[in-house]
Amino acid sequence: MADGPEAPGAVPLGRPSLGDAELAAVAEVFRSGWVAGAGPACRAFEEEFAAACGAGHAVAVANCTAALHLALLAYGVGPGDEVIVADYTFPATGHAVLFTGATPVFADVRADTATVDPAAVAALVGPRTVGVIAVDTAGLPADYAELGELTERHGVFLVEDAACAAGATYQGRPAGSLAPVAAFSFHGRKGITCGEGGALVTDDAAIADKARKLAAFGLESAWTRAGRTELPVPVFDEPGYNYKLSDLAAAIMRVQLARLPELLARRREVAAGYAALLADVDGAALPREPADRTGSWQSYAVTLAPGVDRARVATLLREQDIGCNFGTYASHLQPVYGPREACPVSAGLFHRQLAVPMHAEMSDTDVERVAEALRKAVENSR
Repeated sequence: MADGPEAPGAVPLGRPSLGDAELAAVAEVFRSGWVAGAGPACRAFEEEFAAACGAGHAVAVANCTAALHLALLAYGVGPGDEVIVADYTFPATGHAVLFTGATPVFADVRADTATVDPAAVAALVGPRTVGVIAVDTAGLPADYAELGELTERHGVFLVEDAACAAGATYQGRPAGSLAPVAAFSFHGRKGITCGEGGALVTDDAAIADKARKLAAFGLESAWTRAGRTELPVPVFDEPGYNYKLSDLAAAIMRVQLARLPELLARRREVAAGYAALLADVDGAALPREPADRTGSWQSYAVTLAPGVDRARVATLLREQDIGCNFGTYASHLQPVYGPREACPVSAGLFHRQLAVPMHAEMSDTDVERVAEALRKAVENSR
């Protein structure tokens, strides 16, 4: 997915890897007659995705925000509660807390990984704290050993916002298995995609059942009722949502999931190419993976030195039809949340990070072109 209409020869910030296999899967759903949500393609994808995440259950939903909202509802979060949220993230993470009537409390992040700092989380735990949402920033898992011990000690829940992290690992375990509940995104900029979509993943059958019910208006899905000979008349005993993923999207996701190893391998090659070509650039710090984890490389964001004009770097790249954007948001600075305590590391990253093209469709020539253009842009933007 590019920033706008893609010019010939352009290198977009992102581009989905979709082809004939995905089209064939959609055609099969057309022929089946069931294109709505939570049908047979969804059920098959849920089983496959749960297995890929090393978890017992997956619930396919419309987007990651829905998955986060359902997770919080399953934990009973409501007005008067506080949920600690990693600050450096797309604000949908904090929005999901607002949806429940609870208050998001933003925790600062590590400067080297941009993932939530466990020490910052520990300092924010208070009498109203009911849980923590960690974020796998740009697909790099957070410090789940420390976060798991902290949340267990305080008796609060831990949710993994793995929106960008399909295929990532932490201490040998796959994203999706790093907290009791995880939420994924299948948006067009993610490593595997059906345009929009998401999933809640958990080992807890009760949480999965609650999420599945709430995702379908608070009812058993129409597909599970369709094969009965009697006439079931569902009863609404609690308000639910229309968060289902269509079977058309699920069919695409089944193909994308099977292709995840190849797509992730290419992203890692692109990241390695950038690392080799940009290692000696003065004024741009490159992303890194700690030894105990691997990222999905959903994005490749360089951190520009304070003396480098990020806006000018972006302009110079875009003038050459090379896509770029800021990294993500320092959520505590967004007006929707009102005044919040400062998160200085997150704020610094928000103002200094620049994401450059990263996707599995990039050629080696694209990588070389972007690296050379970025090198010159940084040199000319001091």
